Formats: sequence, C-alpha cells, structure tokens
Amino acid sequence: MSSHVSALSKLRPAPRQPCSCPVELPCECSYLTLLKARLRAADTVTRREPLFRNGHMLAVSSLVVPARTGAGTYGARAGRTATTRHYSVEDVGRSYAALSAATFLSTLGSLNLGDALVRFVPAAGRHTRRLVLRCYVISAGCSSLAAVTFLLLIPVVAPDLRFLRGPVLAVSFVVATAGYSIFVLQDGALTGTRHTGWVLGENTVFAVAKAVLLAMCAALAVTMGILVAWAAAMLLSILLANVVLFRRAVPAHQATAPPQERPPERVLRWATADYLGTLFSFATYSVVPLMVLNQLGAKGSAYFSLAFVIASTLYVAVFSMGHSLVVEGSRDPKRLAEHARHMLRHTALLTTVAAALVVVAAPWILRLFGPEYVENGTTVLRLLALSAVPIVVPNVVIQVARVRRSLPWMVGVRLANAVLTIGLVAVLLPRYGLVGVGLAWLTAQCVLVVPLLVVLRHWLRSVERSDGHDH
Repeated sequence: MSSHVSALSKLRPAPRQPCSCPVELPCECSYLTLLKARLRAADTVTRREPLFRNGHMLAVSSLVVPARTGAGTYGARAGRTATTRHYSVEDVGRSYAALSAATFLSTLGSLNLGDALVRFVPAAGRHTRRLVLRCYVISAGCSSLAAVTFLLLIPVVAPDLRFLRGPVLAVSFVVATAGYSIFVLQDGALTGTRHTGWVLGENTVFAVAKAVLLAMCAALAVTMGILVAWAAAMLLSILLANVVLFRRAVPAHQATAPPQERPPERVLRWATADYLGTLFSFATYSVVPLMVLNQLGAKGSAYFSLAFVIASTLYVAVFSMGHSLVVEGSRDPKRLAEHARHMLRHTALLTTVAAALVVVAAPWILRLFGPEYVENGTTVLRLLALSAVPIVVPNVVIQVARVRRSLPWMVGVRLANAVLTIGLVAVLLPRYGLVGVGLAWLTAQCVLVVPLLVVLRHWLRSVERSDGHDH
C-alpha cells in the first residue's frame, strides 16, 4: 500500500500555467495533463508492484508452452506437418501418444506439489532448499511408479505402445516421466521465490530447443526423433532452471525471507486437498469433451475442442496470475486483503478486454482452420470466452483459500463448479447442441459468482480485523 501512496502523493495539481487557448474560457488543458500524469503513475505502480509484475509474467509464461495446459493439440499441428515429411504417420501418432502418456502420468504422480511450492516457499525461509528437494524426490518417485505401472499394463490399456517396453525405451520413458514432474515443479519453486522471469525464460528455452532439435532429428532421420527432441529440450530446460534456482533464487530467498511457518509439517494435508480440488477441475475439462463426442460425434467434438482450446488460454492465464496472489499473500499475510482486491479488479479488467477481443475476432480466428469451423464453432467460442470473465471470482477465492489454508474451500469451489458445469451440459447439450455447451459453461460460472463474492468479502474483512487486533 505504501508504494501506491508514495507514487500517487506526488501528483498534486501543479500551479496553472498560462494556456495557449485563444479565448479565455475554462480550459481543460491542465486537467488533461493531470489525467495523463495519473495514468502514468498508475502504470508505474502496476509495473513496480510484484503482485502485478509477477502475475503478468506468469500469464505470458503459461501461453509459451501450450502443451503443458492441454492446449497443444492444435498448436502442435505445425510441428506435426514438418515431421510428416520425414516420419510416417504411424511414427508420428505413436510418438505423440507416448508423450501424452508421459505428461499425463507425470501430472498424476506430481501430486500437485508444484502449487504447494508456490504456497509454502514464500514463507519457508531457511527451509526453502530442503522443501524444494523433498518435493522433487516425492514427485519424481511417484511419477516413476506411475510410469512403471503403465508399462506393465500397456498390453491391456495401450497395445499400440508396446514398443515402449523395450529395455532402453522403457528406462527412458520412466526417466522422462519423472523428469517432467521436475519440469513442472521447478516453475512452482521459481514462482515462490519471485523469479517469474526465469519461469518465462525456461519455458521459452524448452519451446525453441524442442523446435530446433525436432528439425535436426528429422533432417538426420533419427529414429524416434520426436521423443528425442522433446526429452532433450526438457533436460536442457531442467538444467538451466535448477542452476538458477539453487545458485541464485534459493540462496537469495533464504537470506531475505525469515521463516514464518515450518512448511514440511503442513505441506502434505494442504497438497492432498489441493490435489483433490485439481482432480475435480480435471474431471470437468475431460468429461465435457467426452459428452460432446458421444452426443454430436467426431465432427461436433472437433468444433468444440478447437473453441475450448482457444478459450482455455484465457482460463489458464487467469489462474496463472492468481499464483502471484498466493506468493504475495504468503509472504505478507497482513496485505492479503489488499492484494486480493487489487488482483480481482486488475484481472477482471484484463480478462474482460481479452474476452471481448476473442468475441469480436472469433470468426477470423476460426477461419484459419476452415469455413466449417466458422459456421459451427463461432457461437460456442464466444460463449466460452465470455465465461472467462466470471471465472476471475472463483480464481481469487481459491487463491485466498490457499493462502488461508481453508482446505474445504480449496476443494469445494472446484467440486461445485464441476457439478454445475457437467449437470448443465447434460441438460442443454441434447437440446441446443454446441451452443448449449457454451451456455452451460457460462451459466455455471455466473451462478458461482454471487455467493463466492459474499464469501470473499467476509474473508477479507476478517483478515483486516485480525490485522487490526495484531497492532
């Protein structure tokens, strides 16, 4: 709050200067000058405030590697087109299926400890290094176990991936699955230490290195080149990020942030609740496309999937910005209410602008994929994009609940969203098709807004009252 006051207190109106207007009428020049000065000051405060600076960095970073967020299906088209010149369709299909399996198993095995690092690293102080390494070991171990189990079950669940059971590929698959869990967790550790610029940097390194290595493997006709390029790029990103993390970010954080709590004793219960809540969100994003496929067939699923991939970039950006609220609220709980209000207003404004742009540009965006997508997907894309605006409120509530360690709310908000969304889709999809899916998604978010705003207001007042008693 002091940064806002100091920046804005300098903006007292300056003495009026002689105006160049030809007629002596009440002139607005000085008011325009003052307005411009205030806007510049607000922009300066936004850029200097870690809450917004890191939030913007995380939002941009979440869009650099869309494969992490489930938006890689269409984004990978260019890469697939290039590789089909050197690899058969079967090789491409098997490689991407193996990658999907590795990332899915890693997500299950990581136990959502990346978000736990976002929450507990800011207040870990001298326990930071031990906390990060412990989460690495647990996540890599569970991911490895999930990968081994999958390899044993391949003949039953994925016969086309039998080639992964060879000695070299089997070991490589297990190592890659465990490595991807570290790949995800390092983002949480860097975010918790406020080094979000390196989150963007290592994601960019991964994306660029993967593209370059993929081209090289294709030119050299490297067997399983798609898998090799992905694994090598991931390894490079892991090495770069962890050198920065343990040589710069963690020592600096341990030196400047005194421990406010003992993280190891609190992480497990928190991570379990948050993991359960994440599974409900995952269920929503997985079940609805299956409902569309069963009801409307492959074509309807294609139209919905593309619209959802585009709209989900807004959801991911909103949630990624919320991680900055967790970091700042954990570092300084006394400013949690202030930060939450600022994040709510700021994210709502940015999301409204972004959603409006998608609504207006929807036909032109979909035209890149063909006229049939324009005809069948425009309305559902617009409705899904509009639903990103009310999603801002549940996002802030979940992030505040994470800081306050309100475990029932961490689970309950996402459970309520899953039940509402899937239930409304079941009712509206048979009657209105894809438009019904968009309406169901938007309606579910709007229904949650009012009660969650009441809850959030009560929480923030409670935080402010407790701070007052502390003083």
